[in-house]
Amino acid sequence: MRIISGLYKGKKILEPKDKQTRPLKDLTKESIFNIINHSNKFKINVSNAIVLDLFSGVGSFGLECLSRGVNEVIFVENYLGVLPILKKNLANLKTIENYSIIEEDIFNENFLSNLKKSFDIIFLDPPYKIKNISELLNKIQIFKLLNKNGIIILHRHKDEEENLPINFKIVENKKYGISKIMFISH
Repeated sequence: MRIISGLYKGKKILEPKDKQTRPLKDLTKESIFNIINHSNKFKINVSNAIVLDLFSGVGSFGLECLSRGVNEVIFVENYLGVLPILKKNLANLKTIENYSIIEEDIFNENFLSNLKKSFDIIFLDPPYKIKNISELLNKIQIFKLLNKNGIIILHRHKDEEENLPINFKIVENKKYGISKIMFISH
């Protein structure tokens, strides 16, 4: 696994040794950025974007964003099995400082309300076993975490049925092997 474009193109991304974390594959990541950069269904300028990477894991998506020159990435991860790897991957980008890591459970009562910021891209890559995605999306809406023209990118198992809150719509849906990527707007 590596960074596929930008300032750190080709740099290796350290992976976890356990099977609980499933890092985003290079092909899937490349496809996501092709859609972000070329879709006429939404307008995101990656170089000006502020990104929230929820369930960051080893940071594959956020690292790619940093390499491509986004304004800022906030990584959110609390699984001790990958947190040291995430930190090491970020430390390997020696000149990058426009990020922060929040080591907190996303489902904690006040976590999302404490962010006090809105984002152009929110990347959601929860473990497949987590089923309450609509609750998370509702909180994103309630706390106005997604900018007006922002996009939520949700990585799920291809067979998982999502019950999106009423104000959200899927603008793009792609399948890759056993997973799918949904681009969601409001």
